[in-house]
Order: sequence, then structure tokens, then C-alpha cells
Amino acid sequence: MNETITPVRGWNARLTEERPAPADGEWQRLRRTIKRHTPVLAFYGALKLIGFVSFMWLLDSAGNYRTRNPRFGGGAHPWDVLATWDGWWYQQIAVHGYHPELVRIPGATGMITLEGNSAAFFPLYPALIRLTSELTGLGSYGAGLLVSVLASFAAALGIYAVAAQLLDSRAGLAAAGLWAVWPGSGVEWAVYSDSLFVALAAWACHAVLTRRWLTAGLLTCAAGLNRPTAAALIAAVAVAALFALRDRRDGIVRPLAAMAMAPLGLLAYLGWVGHRMGDYGGYFKLQSGAWAHKWDYGKQTLDVLTSIPVGKTSYLFAWPFADLISACVVLLGFALLPLLLRLRPPAVLIVYTVLTVALVLGSQQIFSNVSRYLLPLFPLFLPLAAALRRLSLAHLFTLLGIAALASGSYAGYALFELGVP
Repeated sequence: MNETITPVRGWNARLTEERPAPADGEWQRLRRTIKRHTPVLAFYGALKLIGFVSFMWLLDSAGNYRTRNPRFGGGAHPWDVLATWDGWWYQQIAVHGYHPELVRIPGATGMITLEGNSAAFFPLYPALIRLTSELTGLGSYGAGLLVSVLASFAAALGIYAVAAQLLDSRAGLAAAGLWAVWPGSGVEWAVYSDSLFVALAAWACHAVLTRRWLTAGLLTCAAGLNRPTAAALIAAVAVAALFALRDRRDGIVRPLAAMAMAPLGLLAYLGWVGHRMGDYGGYFKLQSGAWAHKWDYGKQTLDVLTSIPVGKTSYLFAWPFADLISACVVLLGFALLPLLLRLRPPAVLIVYTVLTVALVLGSQQIFSNVSRYLLPLFPLFLPLAAALRRLSLAHLFTLLGIAALASGSYAGYALFELGVP
């Protein structure tokens, strides 16, 4: 993780280049930006649409969504499933606000002793749903879906920008395409906060790579208002800022400001929840007692990974088919991580990736969710993107298009219909 190691293909030169903006009007710069980014957005959108149509076709073919509770996977139309499970909670917060409290279940003696409530879900995404609803007149479902879709395109551009900064534009295009078909990508176009988080994380990392420290701090602060795993991003920005201070690259004020701003969002929300609950450890007690989500040093993950190969489903919250996919995603992550490290990327990407993996796999949770929780690991796209950039555009789209068809099953149907997203 030492930034003084010389990366492959002249990455250091790319990271330190600072060219002055062309001396022309805003309109010309806007046209160049649109021309540069439109192919990326079209590429991502086409692949995502292939997977989405495949997902909807599978749901319609199954047909049983009509008989299920609208809160937990049902509805009058196949696409209603996109606003169920966590999406139901986000809509409730957007419409009714928070009601944080620690309420014990009467007579409960097992592991889950508290009632679930809205405080488990971070505020930025439902706030944007509420704002979008008021501006457009859409209901909470339509507004949430619009926010997620727009955020997914912003994330695709951020991932492209990171990969293009470190490799080249063709690798950036491949990385954006991988974001469309990655396991767990079914939630990118759903009433879920994942696309928004990845957009913030990717652009925060890009801001660090281009030494825009205040932007990195602000984006990381916003990410802390969106998901608790922003702790990994906060640590990554802090480490990168410490390296910058050590090397005296960007002065003192801007890296220190980024370090100071980065954790404010996460700390503010956890502090507010604790204050409202009358217990400053309330958020973590809620996660453990109501949602069975707690830090267990990887015990649950190890239990699942050793049970699935021998056909056992006696572990906590078993969803066999979705769990099998999640186990494959974990193994894929373990395979790609050393390939990423071999490329010697900047410290911000290494710290962010390693800590995200540790936070996800070191926690007890519904294991079928792991393929979604690992969705923010966009730095793992870099080794694959470095290989895929050798393909022609037609071959690249064909290969990822086939993966997009498959993603309708493994990233959509398996999560929403056969598991718990």
C-alpha cells in the first residue's frame, strides 16, 4: 500500500498530471464532456437494459409474485418487486420520516429481541426520494427508482473515470460494463441505496487520484450518510491524505480538511440515532437485536462457506440458491484481490477494497445479501478491465451482453425472488 511503489503503465505520471483547462467557453467544454461520456453511458445503459429485461421476463414467467405480500416480494406487476424488502423501508422513511426507538419484543428469548425500525436505514437516499417526489410529482416508488437509475449512471461514469485515469479509456469502458453485469447488480435499478453509494465512493476515489481533496472529503461525508460501510471509504481517504502529507505533495490544509470532513456524515447519523434512542450504542444494538446483523469476526461467513459445498443448510438464514451465488461471488473476490494488488494501485483503492471485504465478510448477516454488499468493490474490476480492453468494441459488447443476460438471473431473479436482497 506504499504509494511510492511505481505502478504499471506509468500510473504515477497519470496521477500527477495537471493540465490547464482549455481557454474556450463553457459550451465547448460541455460539448466535449458530452461527447466523451455519451459512449460510456450508452454502453452501460444497453448492458443494464439487457439484464433488466431478462430479470423482468423471469419474474413474469414465474408468476407467483402476484400472490406474495407486497412488502416482501409481491405486487400486481413484476416490477413491483423492485420496491420491496429494504425498498419498502426506504419508502416509509421518505414518506413518514424516522421513528427511532429500541423496542423489545414481548416474551422474546432468542437472538432477535428487538423490533426492527427505520433507524437501521441511513438518511441520504430516502431524503433524495422525498426531494425527487416533491420536484417531479412522482410517488415514492417512481422517485426512488429514478434516483437509483440516475445514480447508477453516475456510478458507471465514476468507475470509468477511475479506470481511465489508471489505465486507459478502453479499460474504463470495460469497467463501466462490468458494473452493469456484476453479481448483485440487480439492485442498481431498484429502490435501494447501493447505486448512490457506489457513485459517491467511485467519485470520491477519483477525487483522491486527481488530488481534489475537498471534493473527496465532501463526497465521503455524503457516503457516510448513505451506508455504514462508508467506514471503509473514510479510512481509505484518511490513509491517502496521510501519504500526501508525508510526501508534501498538496500542502497541509487540503489533505487535513479531507480527513476532517470524511467521517462527519457517518458520525452525525450514528450520534443522532443514539441520541433519539437514549443510547449512543443504539444503532449497533438495533442492528444486532432486530436485524441479526453484527460483527462476528467472520464466523457466519465461514459457517456458510463450509456448509454449502457439502449440501448443508443448517446455518443462519439459509436461502440455498442465492447463498450459492453469494459464495461464488466471495470466491471470485478472493481470486481478483491478488490480481488487483499485483497492479500496485494507489493506496486509496487498496484500503477501500480490503476494508470493505473485511467489513462485509466479518459480519453476521443474511448471506444471500453478500453479493449485493460486495457490489461496491469496483476496484476489483480493474484487473478484468485491463484484460478486456484488448478486445474490439464489438467483441467486448458481445461478451458482456451474454453476461448481462445471465445477470437477469443471478443478479436479479435470484436476489429478489429466491433470496432476500
